[in-house]
Parts: sequence; C-alpha cells; structure tokens
Amino acid sequence: MSEESAGIIHDIAIIGGGVNGCGIARDAAGRGARVLLLERGDLAQGTSSASTKLIHGGLRYLEHGEFALVREALAERARLWGIAPHIIHPMRFVLPWTKGLRPRWMLRLGLFLYDHIGGRRALPATRSIDLRRHVAGAALRPGFGPAYAYSDGWVDDARLVVLNARDAADRGATVRTRTEVTGLAREGELWAIRTAAETFRARIVINATGPSVLDLLDRAQRPSDRQMRLVRGSHIVVRALFGHDHAYFFQLPDGRIFFAIPYERDFTLIGTTDRDHEGGLAHVTASAEEIAYLCDGANRYFSRAITPADVVWSYAGVRPLVDDGSGRPEAATRGYRLELDDADGAPLLSVFGGKITTYRHLAVAAMTRLRPFLPGLDERDWTAEAPLPGGDFPRDGLAALIAGLARDYPFLVAATADRIGRAYGTQARVWLGKARVAADLGMDFGHGLFQAEVAHMQAREWAHTAQDVLWGRSKLGLRFDAAQVTRLQAWLGEGE
Repeated sequence: MSEESAGIIHDIAIIGGGVNGCGIARDAAGRGARVLLLERGDLAQGTSSASTKLIHGGLRYLEHGEFALVREALAERARLWGIAPHIIHPMRFVLPWTKGLRPRWMLRLGLFLYDHIGGRRALPATRSIDLRRHVAGAALRPGFGPAYAYSDGWVDDARLVVLNARDAADRGATVRTRTEVTGLAREGELWAIRTAAETFRARIVINATGPSVLDLLDRAQRPSDRQMRLVRGSHIVVRALFGHDHAYFFQLPDGRIFFAIPYERDFTLIGTTDRDHEGGLAHVTASAEEIAYLCDGANRYFSRAITPADVVWSYAGVRPLVDDGSGRPEAATRGYRLELDDADGAPLLSVFGGKITTYRHLAVAAMTRLRPFLPGLDERDWTAEAPLPGGDFPRDGLAALIAGLARDYPFLVAATADRIGRAYGTQARVWLGKARVAADLGMDFGHGLFQAEVAHMQAREWAHTAQDVLWGRSKLGLRFDAAQVTRLQAWLGEGE
C-alpha cells in the first residue's frame, strides 16, 4: 500500500539525503516528529561524501574573520567525537613555516586562537617542532625546519551520513533512497510531494538538496532572492607518501592551502581545490588542471614527486556556499543560512551552505526555527550526547574495541578487523554474530568483504549496488580489481 492510499501525513518531509538532511531527520525523529526523508540517489552520493574527511574548526577561516564559525565548529568537533568515536578520531596536523608566505607570527597567532576559542580540553595543544628531527620531516624535501603541530579530527564522511539516517529510521523516520521528487506543491495547509510512484503529504518541507537548493525552490514556486556560489573542491589519492599517522597542512604561493592526510592505511589523500563550478551536478569530477595543480602542490613539499599518472582515485564535490561577495572562492563563507517561507501557511525551510562539522548544530537550529509549527515536540538538544549507531563506547576506546574484535574473530586479518571496527563500532558484532571461521560469514568477495557484511549493508544501510558498497559504505573500491567488482555485482543482481 502506498503512503498516499494509507493516508499518512508526515510532520516533516526532508528532501535531500546528504549530511544536513540526514542530520535533521535524526534530530526531528528523536524529538517525536513523524519524519519522511527522500533522496533521489544514494545517501551521501554528492557533496557530503566529497569532503576532505575532516571534523575541524577550519584554521584558514580565521584569516577571513570567520571567528564565530570557527568557534561553533570547534565546539562541535568535541561533541561529534564523543558520539561517533568509531568513525571520528583525533589527528595531529603538521604546518610547516614556509619562507615568503604567511609570516611565523601569523601562524602562531592563528594557532593560539584555534587552541583557545572553541574548547580543546581533550586534545593536545599546539607545539613547535623541528622537522629536521620530527618524524613528519623525513618525507619532506630538505630545507624545512620550523613547523607547528596542532590537533584536529578525521571523519568517514559517507558513513557519518548513513549512520544519521540509520538512527533516524530506528527512531521512526521513513527513509527512501532512489526516490526522486518530481513535483512539490502546496495543497491547503499541507505539501504534496510527488515522486514517480506515489505522492506523500507533509505539514512541513525541508529543502536540504545542497547545490540544488534553488532549483527545488523554483519547482515549488517559492523562488528565493538568495544568491548561491557553487564552488568545486577536488581531491586526489595516491600511494602513501609517508608512513606515520600525522597529517600535513601546506601553504601555496597563490595563498591557498591544501592537506595531505594518511588514508585507508596504504594511501595519501591530497586536497582540496577551490574553483567556481559551472555546468551540471550529476557527475562532478576533478578536472585535469585540478589534478595537476594538486600534484604540483605536493611536489613543493614531499621528496617523492608525483604526477597525474600516480593518482589512483580522484573525486570532486560542489559546495553550495552562501554568496557573500567574496572575490576568491576560498574566501566565501562556509557558514550556513536557514530561510523559512511560511507565507501561505505551509512552511518550507531551505538550508543554504554549511560544512560537515556543523551539521548537527545546523539540525538543532532548523528544529528551533520549526518549533512554533510543531508544538509538543521534545525541546532538548538530545543529539549532543546520544551516540550514533555503533558509537556507544568511550571516545578513547577504539583501539580496545578493535582488539576485542581481533580476539573474538581470530580469522579476521588485522587490517580487516581494523576496518570493521572503524566502520561499525559496537554494531560490528550484529553481523559478525557467532562466526568462528571465515566461512560462517559467507562468500568473501575480496579484501575481507564478506557476504554477511554486504547483506548488513543492504538490510540496514540502504546499499543497492557495488558502487554503494565499495565507495559509499566502505572505500574498498581502492583495492578491488575488475573481476572482484564483477563478482560482487553478480551477487547483488546488478543488471538483471
């Protein structure tokens, strides 16, 4: 029976399955709202899975005067680590001083502010290091001496989105992926949201479509005078350029910065660019010029030179930034705006901008704006402390959790136990179950991806295709060869 024939009226319908949409869905469902989330493709298939994988305040935003944003993001950094310590963990970043670029006093002042304006009690403070003696200096070209080591956080961005959707569903939300909205119209005091197969009705619609936010407003005949700036950020992944667990924050002569981050055990992630984006949003890719730019930037610092031929994977996403008149793309604000249109009695809340670190706080702000239309909902900021699925263990307990998996499932190789622990946390045992040998988990598609895990992704994480499994729920696509991908596709029934 369809939602229309069942006569269900949702309190809130959220269009967009990125981090903001899924974060709002989780918050609203936990407050007692009847929530519907619609995503035209897979969860996190766009901007939310194309980040630099950081939970951070944004050190570079300080020089653009974004003090309030940095303070908000640093406070959220601590909260998110607390509720998702399996997919979020601290990381030390090394920032070399480079002669002729930003002066040392500016770096010291920025890092002092970074340590103190957002609360850093659980993370080590910034300290000066000498790259001629520090482990992070060995991979760099000669000539780098003074540097600074500071703290920030890493996140599995795509899994952050999936886990928010999972928790929303566990709290009663209806989550529909691969369900494109074809029509949106006000009918009396309700919204009619049409898809190819059925029509849903809701009291409130939240437009969380990211770069498509203005397009949806036009379709709803609620055009906005808000100006958006679409900025493309591209990244490359190469074989590991260093063997330690520090990341790097590098400056470039054009004033931009980029990161080099240890990634998936055997790789280095390098990014990001900032380019104004023109064209479609369906298949956003890193341009050849951007890939060459990132390689050239890395070659300014690392002793081992790389070329575009060394890139094993590249990806790009379009950030929907509020157009604040900044001349350069990297200077455009990463803050968010919430625009509420209730002129006709059927509220429509649109989300403009934002960054992954502040998604949870954005969701709280969205629910605060909608509170007058939904009397009786829980008013507590409950998501600040409630763990995401699998995150119900101490934030310093990940190593112990992984060790426990290795002990109880000794047939898992160390790398697989580590990957599983970091992806699922305490929920890993849901699908590992009582397995005592590898065969108990079914077919091994390669690199420790067993049938039981894929089935869990299907049943609990909305995975449908090999792309969903290998890139959206894991990054095993970096390791799978063509034959292994074909085998997985056959098991999933793709193409039938």
